[in-house]
Amino acid sequence: MLDERTMARDENPAMSIIIVADEYETIRQTIRHLKAQTGREQLELVIVTQSADRFELDRGETSDFCHVRVVEVPAILPLALATSAGVRQARAHVVVLAESHAFPGPGWAQALIAAHRQPWAAVGAVMGNANPGMISWANLFVDYGRCVETSVAGITTYLPGHHTAYKRDILMQYDSQLEAVMDSEILLHWDMQAKGHQLHLEPAARVYHANISSLTAWLPERFYTGRRFAATRSQHWSVVKRLLYAGGSPLIPLVRVPRVLRDLGRSTFPRARWPFILPPLLIGLVVSA
Repeated sequence: MLDERTMARDENPAMSIIIVADEYETIRQTIRHLKAQTGREQLELVIVTQSADRFELDRGETSDFCHVRVVEVPAILPLALATSAGVRQARAHVVVLAESHAFPGPGWAQALIAAHRQPWAAVGAVMGNANPGMISWANLFVDYGRCVETSVAGITTYLPGHHTAYKRDILMQYDSQLEAVMDSEILLHWDMQAKGHQLHLEPAARVYHANISSLTAWLPERFYTGRRFAATRSQHWSVVKRLLYAGGSPLIPLVRVPRVLRDLGRSTFPRARWPFILPPLLIGLVVSA
């Protein structure tokens, strides 16, 4: 059962922002960046948490939004269950996910809303680096690839997970499978394209993402992220297909390195700094594979 608590004005929101948190302090910095958005009075804030009473919403910081809704769930992990609950409770036709460690830049909200006037099923933001460093940059490029520091807009086959705005009615077509498809947005985007939908990357919408900056912390994260993605992707595969992919897994870095180099080439990341980012990037790809 979901407990819903709402502060509302009369207006209908243009976009619902869904963010999962254990307490308000965790997302305070993100909320301040959202509050600085042009057109914030058109935005609905949907906060998903385990206990609305313990969350301690700061109404002074959230009073400028069109709606503020706190949705209570039994647990905020797995994250896909929590974000799906937020999607189901959202009121706007456009929904976007936000994170406690990622900060929307100026014009982010209006750019996503404007882009969704077109028929795109999903519109992704361009990713910037909130804590620049070589490990941090490697982390960002491995996770978000062609969406990092680019000015190229248009139809794409790849958008950043957790930083993509969706037409809510398309997500709701997944019905009881919504939680499953939200578990890996890459797989969700592939499925959307297989159904004939188009994805759009919007450089006018930019998010500054804080990344792991320590190699000793990043490598275990790479291993478990790779393991989890593989498990999710292969969930309905035959044993033969699983064995083929397992046997070919050492070749994965050879496939991904050229892709990341292309992403680097398309970005504004200075070529003079490539020699510094390549070693951790290669190590991360090997561990992930």
